[in-house]
Amino acid sequence: MTAQELKNSILQLAVQGRLVPQDTSDEPAIELLKRISKYRSDAIAEGKLFVDKKHTADVITEEDIPYELPSSWIWVRFADIVAFNSGKTPARQDTTCWSNGIIPWVSITDMVADGITYTTKDKVSEQAISDCFSEKISPAGTMIMSFKLTIGKMSILGVDAVHNEAIISIFPTAEKQDVEVLKKYLFKILPIVAVTGDSKNAVKGKTLNATSISNLMIPLPPLVEQERIVAKIEELLPYVKEYDKAEKYLSKLNNEFPDKLRKSILQQAVQGKLTEHHPDDEPASELLKRIRKEREILQKNKIAKKSQASETISENEIPFDIPDTWEWVNLGWLCQKVGAGSTPKGGSAVYVPQGIKFLREQNIHDDGLHLDGVAYITEETHMDKSGSHVEAKDILMNITGGSIGRNALVPDDFDTANVNQHVLIIRLANKELRHYLHYCFSAPVILNQMFKKQVGDKPGLSATKVENFLIPLPPLEEQKRIVARVEQLLAVCDKLK
Repeated sequence: MTAQELKNSILQLAVQGRLVPQDTSDEPAIELLKRISKYRSDAIAEGKLFVDKKHTADVITEEDIPYELPSSWIWVRFADIVAFNSGKTPARQDTTCWSNGIIPWVSITDMVADGITYTTKDKVSEQAISDCFSEKISPAGTMIMSFKLTIGKMSILGVDAVHNEAIISIFPTAEKQDVEVLKKYLFKILPIVAVTGDSKNAVKGKTLNATSISNLMIPLPPLVEQERIVAKIEELLPYVKEYDKAEKYLSKLNNEFPDKLRKSILQQAVQGKLTEHHPDDEPASELLKRIRKEREILQKNKIAKKSQASETISENEIPFDIPDTWEWVNLGWLCQKVGAGSTPKGGSAVYVPQGIKFLREQNIHDDGLHLDGVAYITEETHMDKSGSHVEAKDILMNITGGSIGRNALVPDDFDTANVNQHVLIIRLANKELRHYLHYCFSAPVILNQMFKKQVGDKPGLSATKVENFLIPLPPLEEQKRIVARVEQLLAVCDKLK
């Protein structure tokens, strides 16, 4: 149950006569209604009260009664116990109405729900009061309610003001000794009563009209019970507010939990705390020896260049301890290529309807390549950009902007593509490492390196900076176990969203 649902439940109990006990010594509500009716008749006859003909309520029939009330209560129509009027919005193009505004003009967004409205975004001029509002200003202390789009939002004017046509000013029509109690009761229960009215669909929500407002069914308790109801609601509302805070906090935790759990899983993975270590696994040091030989062959055949990364790692560079069979290594020594693409000459004008895929940062996501809306370039342009050809089993990483560090595995059956300057191609000397490294790049320890190594006015990473990413490298067989476990756990995280 949400806080709003809890509040509505309290109000529903209130209007059903179930929130506070009844007292047989209370004067029945029918006597209050008689006084209200006499007051209204006398005030209208004396010209002190004007009731718009549109605000005439229907006689209540048996079919109109939604539920049974306590014997001392009575059903009444809204228009039988109050006078109300809606507002207006002066023409926006008429600057004489809005220039030098001195009278607050209330819109629904200005209203302080269940509180007092002191300030407004807009004010209208004295001329607007004369021409548009016929000199009628609602005084401070007036109860107002929205009846369009946001039905039943209540507030009290803290200043003399006018309002727009989606709001009504409400004036309970009762004798002086009764009116304040009735006003406080209506202020509390109208939010739940208004939404039960005969509303119509509008462009952005529901709306009531003069007739449906007039005919709102009001459960009227004895006057002293109204006081008890208001007091009980005010006693309970602070608990509702506390519940609301707790609910929002819990909702925030629930929303954040899958992402925090995901980061924790990846961090545990790269620290060697997610899977068991097998003593018969070939240590990572042997894996590095083989990769070194593979790189030497690639360099000899001019397929790879010597890495710009440092080959040695000092003790003070190491961020945390890793298992004995693991090794710390700079990324560049695991790769045959680390290089960004470029924008073709002519920019986006070189894009064609079909051809070679041209991958940009919006195509690179942690869950893979998103090719909806992918751009294409010609074979000729592709060949001119030979340094940024994408191959199957590459890793592509965004190195600029808000998506920095986001990386995707290129599928095993991928044909070819090209990339722009915001995307880095990471091509490993041993392609079996790619699945582990893909998750490694998303671990907080590696992301922290990325953020620390950003350069330039617009944050970004260079190929050299990426080559110097410090990687905790497990044995190859343990990498496979880590990847399998990570995929299993991240699937659970996805179900929690």
